[in-house]
Amino acid sequence: MIDFAKFVKYSKPGPRYTSYPTALEFSNDFKYDMYIEKLENQDPSRPLSLYFHLPFCRSACYFCGCNVVFTSKEDKKVRYIEYLKRELQILKNHLNTSREVIQMHFGGGTPTFFSAAQLQEIIESVKDIFPNFAENAEISCEIDPRFINEEQMAILSQNGFNRVSFGVQDFDEKVQTAVHRIQQYEITKNAMELARKYDMDSVNIDLIYGLPYQSLNTFKATLEKAVSLDPDRFAVFNYAHVPWLKKTMRKIDETTLPRPDEKLAIMKYTIDYMSEHGYKMIGMDHFAKPEDELFKAIEKGELHRNFQGYTTKGGADLIGVGLTSIGEGIDYYAQNFKDMASYEAAIDAGRLPFERGVALNRDDIIRQYVIMELMSNFKLDIKRFEKEFGVSFKEYFNDALFALREFEEEELVKVCDESIECTLTGTLLIRNVAQPFDAYMQKYTTSEKTFSKTV
Repeated sequence: MIDFAKFVKYSKPGPRYTSYPTALEFSNDFKYDMYIEKLENQDPSRPLSLYFHLPFCRSACYFCGCNVVFTSKEDKKVRYIEYLKRELQILKNHLNTSREVIQMHFGGGTPTFFSAAQLQEIIESVKDIFPNFAENAEISCEIDPRFINEEQMAILSQNGFNRVSFGVQDFDEKVQTAVHRIQQYEITKNAMELARKYDMDSVNIDLIYGLPYQSLNTFKATLEKAVSLDPDRFAVFNYAHVPWLKKTMRKIDETTLPRPDEKLAIMKYTIDYMSEHGYKMIGMDHFAKPEDELFKAIEKGELHRNFQGYTTKGGADLIGVGLTSIGEGIDYYAQNFKDMASYEAAIDAGRLPFERGVALNRDDIIRQYVIMELMSNFKLDIKRFEKEFGVSFKEYFNDALFALREFEEEELVKVCDESIECTLTGTLLIRNVAQPFDAYMQKYTTSEKTFSKTV
């Protein structure tokens, strides 16, 4: 039984740990030449994961924390495709692109804001540069159900896409109006039917709790409608209200946001409802059917986490392509320019549109291992860690183990000589559990406007 009464005191700002170090540590100290050297010296035996950022949206959803460009102009999309092609050609000069690709993801923005013909053009350009896709590659696309038609879904299917994720957030009309995203149930239902018609292996639905005017009763109705669509996975996110970072969030009336106790009630009900309807909680934000590979991976302790979220595809170098995209290697993170003018100017100069990043030192790599194991599998094999890094876990993380005592007393984690393992309640507070291992958090303890709240 989950004790939600314990949650409230743990509601404080904290990273989501899609990376470690987090993006706040990215800087211009990691130079272009350093990034190129990293690319050119990657281990040729390691596979590749590709992320393509397709940033355009027709209008703003006020809750959105993504890097997007709002437009209705066709020429902007045509121009962007040309720059993507040129970026790929430059990338080919610095990277062994014959390596096996085991994962590719189109994110946004709204990738399906591009037409079927434009999507085909992008995919052909990618496969021209990266010809060696694994037979079982995970190829996925984020989809706004308001912008998908049969021709687009057919193109995705024909080109090996096997996973799609539908943004829904909430079916309540009042909530939709408040966040500037009107999307009737029938629109999402039609998108789901298209995905099934074209044999997508896995369909995910994104929901968000903590939005304006949401209550337990309204979210119950949303859950009922969402589950009736029978997706393979759900991602149910806690709304991250960061108006100091995202201007569109300032359009949200903060007095209409649900109180923490209401959000906790929604979370509790969601967990129970999903369980009753055949979905198992994977951990932070995610639910899947027991036959889903995500669920099987966490049972084996083989789940991984990167900027695309949870995945079964570990051990790959992530290459980010397009505006604001982030790449990841064994010992670095690299991010492209966030504004279009700088992005284009770099490519015009024959350079990759790299802006900033971070090179990982040994301490970063050690802490990254621990934090990502906890965030992905909610446990850490201490003996395996010590074998991997040749250090005493107890000595290296003495301060962190001391900080975990409170979590032990609250029965959120179990710590012994062999392992650290989260309890069921602890998995829901995994961001808090991971923080003691974060060497950079001390810089942000006095700042409320850095991270979203963990609860």
